[in-house]
Amino acid sequence: MAKSGKNYSANRAKVESDKKYSLVDAVDLLKSFTTAKFDESVDLAVRLGVDPRHADQMVRGAVLLPHGSGKSSKIVVFAKGEKEIEARDAGADFVGADDLAKKISDGWLDFDKAIATPDMMGVVGKLGRVLGPRGLMPNPKVGTVTFDVARAVKEIKAGKVEFRVEKAGIVQVPVGRLSFSSEKLVENITSIVETLNRLKPASSKGNYMRGFSLSSTMGPGIRVDVATL
Repeated sequence: MAKSGKNYSANRAKVESDKKYSLVDAVDLLKSFTTAKFDESVDLAVRLGVDPRHADQMVRGAVLLPHGSGKSSKIVVFAKGEKEIEARDAGADFVGADDLAKKISDGWLDFDKAIATPDMMGVVGKLGRVLGPRGLMPNPKVGTVTFDVARAVKEIKAGKVEFRVEKAGIVQVPVGRLSFSSEKLVENITSIVETLNRLKPASSKGNYMRGFSLSSTMGPGIRVDVATL
């Protein structure tokens, strides 16, 4: 059995395993951890009272974090004509149409997000087997299939993050970096919680948010008392 590193063990000792912390206390505890040599990501995991096997209980969306995610995303945009120029001017890293689709089908995947204008979805749709499993397929539900490509590019560059409930009913989403202040992390987390609440399916019965935890890239999870949200 692999042994935990010294930093992880030291951080784990700070967490009371049978305790659920308030959101503010959980963030402060996370900030107190001995960190790695890089700026670790802070991730949120929420267990929802939904069954993703039913289409009407699939929770999926996106939120523009008030203080960004701390990550610089490489963006590709499938567009032609004026929309191609608009995407480049907005800061897209790669823009194209059939040429871009061929490059991706040939194995190039050096990007984090993909945006497409609606008229390009016929081309993009052929890449479903490549983009879909990697979570890179443009989708109108999260604003990545749109004619307003400039806005879409700018929002992602500013820290817009996507989320989708997994088979076990869990949503995992990055909320910032350990270098962020506690106040900024709390505000980012709150914006995600509010968005999740707005997306609650009408068919979801009982408690909607059933579990909530925070963790850093190299650190242990901290359970959060849902009632404090």
